Amino acid sequence: MLGSTLSFAMMALAIRFATATVPTTEIAFFRNLFGLLALLPLILRRGVALPRTRHLGRYLVRTSVGLVAMLCGFWAVGHLPLAQAISLSYATPLFVTIGAVLWLGEAVRIRRWLAVAAGFAGVLVILRPGADFTPGMIVALLGALFSGIVAIQIKQLSRFDAPDTVVFYTYVFWVPMSLVPALFQWMWPSPAAWAWLVATGVLGTFGQLLWTRAIALGEVSALQPISFVQLPVLVALGWWLFGETIDGWTMLGAAIVLGANGYIAHREALLLRRAATRAPLEAAKPAE
Repeated sequence: MLGSTLSFAMMALAIRFATATVPTTEIAFFRNLFGLLALLPLILRRGVALPRTRHLGRYLVRTSVGLVAMLCGFWAVGHLPLAQAISLSYATPLFVTIGAVLWLGEAVRIRRWLAVAAGFAGVLVILRPGADFTPGMIVALLGALFSGIVAIQIKQLSRFDAPDTVVFYTYVFWVPMSLVPALFQWMWPSPAAWAWLVATGVLGTFGQLLWTRAIALGEVSALQPISFVQLPVLVALGWWLFGETIDGWTMLGAAIVLGANGYIAHREALLLRRAATRAPLEAAKPAE
């Protein structure tokens, strides 16, 4: 999880450097193209055929929403202070909790609803409407919202297809879909920009693979706090490389959001353990 977190942090840094000369739409296209090229050797192992699916329509919807989330998130990383953009992206689990109730029918009790409310209070602290608010913050928050919808869609797709299949078809759809808006702003990257664009694709794919592996090996409640390391890393890099400073309100809001996310992850893991414990007991009961 630490490797995944640092990979995504370095990807954000690469996006920030690429934004200096390359439009956001073009960065998204090359992130997907180089991400797919990095993924193919792992998918096309000797003796393994290409993944197949019967749910192409679902993937079309998932990748369309995901592309909007990607464009919003990349724009925020490229144009807002890194600490602010990443802090607002941590609102994604809050939207996932709401989406799980609306679309998946999951039961969320009062404790997690209070954590969600606290998390959105933290978001308001970061946004500070009427004070240092900028429209760009809404773009970052929209990225978190659409990312939350994507997480719900991935959970739905995982009921039908294996994780490798979900990742593969996501990239297969994303590459041509992201090319269309990129063509309207096309600029040939400089040699230095090419390096940053390749890095976004490789680091993004590497981070996804490590994240999937981490979830398979450990509990979400233990792993989630490790992902928060991304924020102090990018705060330090933003200060060192771009002279950015983080104000106390953003720090306070980020702390509230991260605390809410940690509690939500802890409660979800606890409920899963309880369900796993009850399942064998229920199976052992004699039929009436």
